[in-house]
Amino acid sequence: MTHPRPLLFIGDSVTDSGRRDDEPDYLGDGYVRMIAERLPERRVVNVGINGNRVVDLRDRWQVDVVDLNPDILSIYIGINDTWRRYDSNDPTSAAAFEADYRNILDQAVKLVAPKLVLVEPFVAPVTEEQETWHEDLDEKRAVVSRLAAEFGAAFVPLQSLLTAAAEKHGATAIAQDGVHPTPLGHRLIAEAWLDASGL
Repeated sequence: MTHPRPLLFIGDSVTDSGRRDDEPDYLGDGYVRMIAERLPERRVVNVGINGNRVVDLRDRWQVDVVDLNPDILSIYIGINDTWRRYDSNDPTSAAAFEADYRNILDQAVKLVAPKLVLVEPFVAPVTEEQETWHEDLDEKRAVVSRLAAEFGAAFVPLQSLLTAAAEKHGATAIAQDGVHPTPLGHRLIAEAWLDASGL
């Protein structure tokens, strides 16, 4: 029997993965679909949106999370909060990132009380410039890890996992541009998510 409350995935393009063109179930062709295929008894909903930062999740939280009343909520956000610093000179400080992330978690716990799964953002550098992104991203990774511990959430530690995979296969085999996963990258994310969540 399908669980009455959905397993909900929210995030940026890594979660979106073409879901709005993916009729009829709108899961996309990435890690969310791979997880859904492993959990046929679950109703899975994908509300990832390309380009989102944590502030964008905050602004759409009521409609895209609270109103959908998920039983399990997976949040995967952060790489655009780093990327915009480098491509648009539009940084998100670690403090602002944490404030908005904490805000959405507080709302989720108070209004929906789902099981939480927090996914660590990653970069698999394919350019010299991306090698410098860790000075920004590492602070945000630390925020996600800390909030997962604080809120009793499952934590998906992608950076170490995908760094090891990049050393084995080459970074472009994991994420062609260092950010957006290849099919192999998505499969590794799905497996790590399933391991961490215990589902």
